[in-house]
Amino acid sequence: MSTTLIASPTSRVRFGLGRMDITPPVGIYQGLWGAARHDRATGIHRPLYGEVMVFGAPDSSAPTLIRAQLDLSMLAKRQFEEFRQALSETAGVPTGQVEVTISHTHAAGRFLPDRLTLPGGELILPYLQQTRSRLQEACRQAIANSQEVTITYAVGRCNLASNRDYWDETDNRFVCGFNPDMPADDTIVVARIIDLSGHLVGVVVNYACHPTTLGYQNTLISPDYIGAMREEVERVTKASCVFLQGACGDLGPRDGLVGDPLIADRNGRQLGYAVLSALESMGPPATDFQYKGPVISGATLGTWTHVPFTDERMEQVSQFAGSASTVNLPLKPKPDRAVLQAEMEQWKLRQQAADAHDNVQEARDCSAYAERLRRMLQRLNDFPGDKLYQLRFSAYRLGNAFWITCGGEPYNLVQAQLRHRHPEHVIVFSPLAGDPQVSYILPVTHYGRGLYQEETSILAPGGLEVLIEAISVRINDLTNK
Repeated sequence: MSTTLIASPTSRVRFGLGRMDITPPVGIYQGLWGAARHDRATGIHRPLYGEVMVFGAPDSSAPTLIRAQLDLSMLAKRQFEEFRQALSETAGVPTGQVEVTISHTHAAGRFLPDRLTLPGGELILPYLQQTRSRLQEACRQAIANSQEVTITYAVGRCNLASNRDYWDETDNRFVCGFNPDMPADDTIVVARIIDLSGHLVGVVVNYACHPTTLGYQNTLISPDYIGAMREEVERVTKASCVFLQGACGDLGPRDGLVGDPLIADRNGRQLGYAVLSALESMGPPATDFQYKGPVISGATLGTWTHVPFTDERMEQVSQFAGSASTVNLPLKPKPDRAVLQAEMEQWKLRQQAADAHDNVQEARDCSAYAERLRRMLQRLNDFPGDKLYQLRFSAYRLGNAFWITCGGEPYNLVQAQLRHRHPEHVIVFSPLAGDPQVSYILPVTHYGRGLYQEETSILAPGGLEVLIEAISVRINDLTNK
């Protein structure tokens, strides 16, 4: 049977958006990369932003969901909770209805509690306090300008992201970098937000790719490729563009791990052009694309047209429901803090000795191994003592779309599976929503290979599969209501 109607995935909701500049000061501690030999950021490549989106049912004046997105690399569990609490108080909603996600740019800085005593660390707490205040102001902006809107979705493609689990045959181990031998998810979900008067309110971009264009050589504060992408989309559309990172545990830019900001900008423009292409593929808001019939011409033409939503269709896209949940994931045995501390001190001593003999390579490697242990010690502060970890996730149905968040850094399989299982809905997937101590969430098939992601994860095999099932069940529950 021939298809005669192409439904346009749509959400009709109440929506508001606020944005604030959250660029850290020059001189703040930046040491995200273990191989980096600097501590303080020396300048600014592009500004960092914090955006707050408020959502609610179209017939409601009060927000139901608060979504904050920050151009930051990583936060501790307590820091995520402090931001959520601040937004909860500002919006007047329970903290369970507040989600905070990060873009995960590796050029922002590492602002965790264990960095406060390092060079530039004295700037971290004042910066985070200022960021909280600015997010609260963005939240007030979003609530003040909230209005009924139509969100139309399109799926585009961009090959910026590549698989990054590469087998180094010479060194006989996996490294974390461009792997041309494995396919990568190239899906972009683009959301166009238009008010009832036809004015473009904003654009949301959901794409999975580690912001690691700029590597250990870089000393500038930067949103990485996200900055140029955002600039290009905003230049053309004249509307704010919000980036939501996707499930990128195994994905990174093909051309990355460099110190050149021009390459980050080039990567960003590549993604930006793909976003603009997806935007141009959309029809008018609140319309579907329908076969109109034949027209006799030099050939017999088959004509299509955009038709307004029926009342039934409008009711369908106006559905709004969801909440946060938790799922129990299996844990590895807990590491011994004293052993980790002793190993870290040994690597520090070896680094000092290498520095004293001007052995640059040896010093860098020792510093990197010490950094890995320092990170695990930080994660131990939030590492539970039992055999299961309660991971937080949220699922909200907005008409024909599901907006999903979860903690940790899952492999891309999670969003690929959810899109495969629920093809009738658009999936907007945002990880890195807290629970940073979990680190990576890998497929069971990837354990035992010697991957960096397994080394840093606190989870035992099977966690990703359990998470996929839990989110899928929640989507089914909300679909069948």
